[in-house]
Amino acid sequence: MLNLHKVKQEICEIGDRIYKKGFAAANDGNISYRASEKEVVCTPTQICKGFMKPDDLCTVDMEGNQLSGRRTRTSEILLHLAIMKKRPEVKSVVHCHPPHATAFGIAREPIPQCILPEVEIFLGDVPIARYDTPGSQNFADTILPFVDKANVVILANHGTVSWGDTVEKAYWWTEVLDAYCRMLMLARGLGRVNYFTEPEARELLELKGKWGLPDPRNEMKNCDICANDVFRDSWKSCGIERKAFEPPSYGKPAASNGSADQEALIQSITDRVMDALAKRTS
Repeated sequence: MLNLHKVKQEICEIGDRIYKKGFAAANDGNISYRASEKEVVCTPTQICKGFMKPDDLCTVDMEGNQLSGRRTRTSEILLHLAIMKKRPEVKSVVHCHPPHATAFGIAREPIPQCILPEVEIFLGDVPIARYDTPGSQNFADTILPFVDKANVVILANHGTVSWGDTVEKAYWWTEVLDAYCRMLMLARGLGRVNYFTEPEARELLELKGKWGLPDPRNEMKNCDICANDVFRDSWKSCGIERKAFEPPSYGKPAASNGSADQEALIQSITDRVMDALAKRTS
């Protein structure tokens, strides 16, 4: 039998974690848990997730109508319910604004794959949903094309939403994703990102399969497993374009590096100037 008070305590604990991690400034973010087939416990609007108490939480039906709670339910509950309706086994949904992952959504830059084992195993390809005004049904519907193929989605110009069979697991995917996005930015700042070889990438997918973790890339034919093929068809409608991170080009000519070409040109000009000066002083 469900211990509702314990669930509410867990929601408050996860709210505290996302606040302390800097994933939810002020009153940002919202969390939910499916208490029964017809009822969902959720966080209220206009409250800091780091200071919630169990009696602050609300209960809504599967259409978003508030059933109980002294505070008004979150305005973005329809997003949570859309996921739960599409995936009946999902118990909990966490939405927040982790800065590094959200930056990819603002830049509309797809998350590169085949770089970190934990991401390959637990996340796989991470989609970016198109932007819509938060709180509306249209906004909630933006994630529907991805719900069956992912456990975390970046919301363009907004944040992230992740889900799982417990509140903590729903939150985990967001934390893994934001840590990964931060590593990507740091590595890019150092000048180079190294990818797995194709055999290394396939070995991780095989390991994932042995652990019973599905990955849409295993179901695709002629799929370049490191090129974000799973969600590429959605890029145009969502305004997504690869600019900062090129995928590995197995068996293909390497793409030109604009930054390296520019540095080579500058060095060539410098050498010519220094040579001319040396001839004038000799």
